[in-house]
Amino acid sequence: MAKRRFKNKKVRYVAIGASLVTGAAAAAVLLPSANAAEERTPEQIMGMCERTAVLNGKKQSTADFGGGLGDGFLSDTCDFVETKFETFDGPTEKVTVDFPNCEPNATAPAKVTTEFSKAVGQGQGKYTVTQQGALGGLFGALSGSWVKHKGTLDMTVKTATASESEQREVPVGKVMHVTFTPKMQRMTGEWRVHIDAREATTVTNATPEQNFVAEEVVEGPVILAGAAGTPGLADGTSKVVLEDC
Repeated sequence: MAKRRFKNKKVRYVAIGASLVTGAAAAAVLLPSANAAEERTPEQIMGMCERTAVLNGKKQSTADFGGGLGDGFLSDTCDFVETKFETFDGPTEKVTVDFPNCEPNATAPAKVTTEFSKAVGQGQGKYTVTQQGALGGLFGALSGSWVKHKGTLDMTVKTATASESEQREVPVGKVMHVTFTPKMQRMTGEWRVHIDAREATTVTNATPEQNFVAEEVVEGPVILAGAAGTPGLADGTSKVVLEDC
């Protein structure tokens, strides 16, 4: 058996359109300063985050979230706070057909060309995917959090596709196939929505400060640095598996 890390010069990649929504659960948590009667679902919190006046320290206009004339902000600030980052191996899958060298009179290894194309879903979260798409809105606001990690996530495409074509030898009396294991990354964090306290006016009652938290988990393949003008390559390991005839 042989294991080989993907190298940029040996692998051809293309980006294809598809979407991945992780199964990671998101939960809404009410901070102590909020009124219990003002609890929100995660979806409502994400809506308040999208329609915030300041997103991750950047001032927004209503046009940034598709608002029209007369629309206002639903919160004063929303910030994503990363709580954990990890890399892990994705699921290993058989990616080629079987290549047998089982003829009774076989005396030498059989030369074969193994080819496969495997799509790995790009990073989208439980709630951010429902916002303005991969390039804008809340999902786009996550870009800065990925930059500080070596394996940055390419948010400009929905999937990264690993394609390989290699010449290999099948020993006598063996059946060969190839498996592929993508290297994945996962970022866990919280969207923290804040609403300032408001003093009473002649037409409105005073309202206390409110804070809401929605947990988020975003997963995607590790993306290696690409050449100028080309997308980064997804990382992973291909492995030759040999079995008896």
